[in-house]
Amino acid sequence: MKAQEIPPIENYYPEDYKAENQNWSISQTEDNYIYIANNKGLLEYNGANWQLYPSPNNTIIRAVNVIGDKIYTGSYMEFGYWQKDIYGHLQYTSLSNNLKEPLKEDEQFWNIIELDNWILFQSLNRIYIFNTVNKSFKVIESKTLLTKIFKVNDHIYFQKINDGIYKIEKGKAVLVTNDKIVKSNTLVNIFYENNALLIQTQNKGFYSFKNDKLTSWNTKANSIISKYSVYSSLKLRDGSFALGTISNGVVQINKNGDVLNIINQEKGLINNTVLSMFEDTNHNLWLGLDNGISVINYNSPFSVYNDLKGNIGTVYASIVYNGNIYLGTNQGLFYKKIDSNEDFKFIKNTNGQVWCLKRYYNTLFCGHNLGTFIIKGNSANLISTVMGTWDIKPVKSNPNLLMQGNYDGLTVLIKENNKWKFRNKLKNFDISSKFFDFISDNELFVSHEYKGVFKLKLDDNYIKVLSYKTEKSIPKGLKSSIVNYNNNLYYTYKEGVFKYNKKTQKFSKDKILTKKLFDNDTYLSGKLIEDISTNTLWGFTNKSILFFSHGELNEELQATKISIPSNLRKNIPGYENLAYLNNRKYLFGTSNGYVIIDLNKVVDKPYKIKINSIDKSTIAGNKTPVKLNGITNFSSKENSIYFKYSVPDFDKYEEVNYQYKLEGLYNGWSNWTTNSEVSFKNLSFGDYTFIVKAQIGNKYSINNASYSFTINRPWFISNLFIAIYVLLLLLLLYTIHILYKRHYTKQKKKLLEKQQQQFTLSQLENDKVIMKLRNDQLRQEVQSKTRELSASTMNIIKKNEILNTIKDELLKVKDNANIKPVITIINKHLSHKDDWNTFQKAFNNADSDFLKKIKSLHPNLTPNDLKLCAYLRLNLSSKAIAPLLNISPRSVEIKRYRLRKKMDLSHSKSLVEYILQI
Repeated sequence: MKAQEIPPIENYYPEDYKAENQNWSISQTEDNYIYIANNKGLLEYNGANWQLYPSPNNTIIRAVNVIGDKIYTGSYMEFGYWQKDIYGHLQYTSLSNNLKEPLKEDEQFWNIIELDNWILFQSLNRIYIFNTVNKSFKVIESKTLLTKIFKVNDHIYFQKINDGIYKIEKGKAVLVTNDKIVKSNTLVNIFYENNALLIQTQNKGFYSFKNDKLTSWNTKANSIISKYSVYSSLKLRDGSFALGTISNGVVQINKNGDVLNIINQEKGLINNTVLSMFEDTNHNLWLGLDNGISVINYNSPFSVYNDLKGNIGTVYASIVYNGNIYLGTNQGLFYKKIDSNEDFKFIKNTNGQVWCLKRYYNTLFCGHNLGTFIIKGNSANLISTVMGTWDIKPVKSNPNLLMQGNYDGLTVLIKENNKWKFRNKLKNFDISSKFFDFISDNELFVSHEYKGVFKLKLDDNYIKVLSYKTEKSIPKGLKSSIVNYNNNLYYTYKEGVFKYNKKTQKFSKDKILTKKLFDNDTYLSGKLIEDISTNTLWGFTNKSILFFSHGELNEELQATKISIPSNLRKNIPGYENLAYLNNRKYLFGTSNGYVIIDLNKVVDKPYKIKINSIDKSTIAGNKTPVKLNGITNFSSKENSIYFKYSVPDFDKYEEVNYQYKLEGLYNGWSNWTTNSEVSFKNLSFGDYTFIVKAQIGNKYSINNASYSFTINRPWFISNLFIAIYVLLLLLLLYTIHILYKRHYTKQKKKLLEKQQQQFTLSQLENDKVIMKLRNDQLRQEVQSKTRELSASTMNIIKKNEILNTIKDELLKVKDNANIKPVITIINKHLSHKDDWNTFQKAFNNADSDFLKKIKSLHPNLTPNDLKLCAYLRLNLSSKAIAPLLNISPRSVEIKRYRLRKKMDLSHSKSLVEYILQI
């Protein structure tokens, strides 16, 4: 294998695009989507996802050509076009079904060409010319096989096997040449070059046809090409030719016929048989292979040397010196002539790890695990055996001295008698010195990623370290480094870039360099490399390589980022290395070879992101497509939305990242991700706008793709139902109002009734009080009457007693005629009838109806008995009653006894108590 740098190659295996192996034709749309004719159907690639559209009759698609907004394809017994519908999916329309005459048996269509308003479909038997204006067809027949059809300078040529080359004029085939070369050799392509037709055959190379003469194109390439069987070819936009062979990959030659490169399976292709070729809008060469698809980034700023066999190893250092490229690897030192395709050659005695390659005073030094070598041509001379030379730097105060950083400290090389040799190791310092640099003639910094940064003070002769201390203004850090750029010392680790201030003798963060180095990127390595030849400072991040240089109008460092992700660089972080070659080209060492960066090809090209498809679904349902244009309303059940988007970029070293947001759900941007699809499930009703943007390498897409949609409210909260709910609510409120009114009416009625009842009760209480008062009054009146009755009775008793006394005294006087009238008068006043009537009236007033009650209870009572009862009711004693009845107390007792018997009272019950209870 020759040491040849080739453009980056991106490979797609059948497992990637999920179709069959063979790919027969390739084309591209205006939005940069790639379409490929595959054995299983039509492949669509948008830069992120592959989509397969089976042919209408499930046969092999042999030809594809994008013309305008239509994608024309040809397959077995079928040709027509595909066009995107409102959902972003391709829909097929057959043209062959409109033919007036039937297709030939087993006819297959291999090529499709456009010319003005016509589209030509070529099979092995015919050419069908379709007029896109009036939709008519013309057919060109051939008795022999038609291999291919070619468009050259707006003319259509084709070959009839064993016949010649024909040209279509006015819809008819006109013979151009029937030279035996073209009759006996299959043509691959026809180009127009130097005012002549350049005819390419499958096995005999190129021929030039001019002035009706066919002559061989005698170039250096012909001798090589004639060894290969060429199946496909293409003239690239830079004027070179790409030839796809049957078993030898791709051969690129320039317009002068010189071979530029040969790219085959050994150098990165999936397969060596190239069935089809296509150059896209970004000058990438697409190869439809017999097994897979490869894309060669011919216009990439990168070219790659892959040490596939492991002969070189991991590159840790590189340099251009005296016309040679030197590579220092973990396997030794290798070299070759610059700009040659020869193999790298090993320099004897340099087996083992090379750490650095430095050129000072026109001498090339090699820092090696074994020590230090001086390199001359292909020879190496070991001048220092102190192991592990990390780096070598000049002592500015003495051009005859060089300082070395070694595994166990610092050493000095000296030039004596025009020869360099080891002089001494600096005493008092044994710490590994991978990164070091001078502050002044006698001071320097040594950075150790595990122990920190040390500040050393040296003696004037560089014999020993007088003192050293840990620098406190900066912490230690993994993969950190120190570098001197434009007389400024910079220390870099994961927290940023720190610049040394000689006045304050401290490091402080350089915010400008930190921002430019790590802005929108993640820390990978703190190693910075100064390139003296171009006065640039190089740094390395997770996504990029970048370099700083001074602006033309000011001293501020300008940063230029080159997108190449660390996973594709394949270098060891902390051991990055590069070398300036020429003409703004740099060599960057990797773990299996190197990458050449051509800054002339680093261009700021625009990228556009596009939403490819949108699907909707219920939570548990199947996805259904959604139209891409306009505002769409989705039902409340179809509230899971799926978006697919992409940037059609096909550069291997440019990583595409996406960022999105869904306004209406959250307004903040998501984190950057390489995933080109996103879903939002179980969205609530409302208005939403999905926005997505892309970052390609270090560039942002020139647009943000967006899509607005609405999730309708569920039926139960639709406008109609809301109106119904309002009516029902109003009805409910009215009903509640009525019910409450009734309730309050009832409550009011109850309250009134209660109040009435309370009033009645109050009135009754008042009446009761009044009645009580009246009763009290009556009682008082009764008591008064009783007192009056008692008094009256007592008066009667006293009157009768007095009268009886007077009578008794008068009766003692006998025979006094004057006495009898007095006694008569006294007897008259002792008559109890009037007294009784008066007493009865008074007694009835005092004790209403007592006599009636007792009479009703005891009908057999005599008036005298009733009198006795009345007197007993007054609780009078027998003695008091006797005068009233004008009888003796003994007679009263007898009357009482008889009264008890009439009332049938028991002996235990008191007569007076009984009468009082009635």
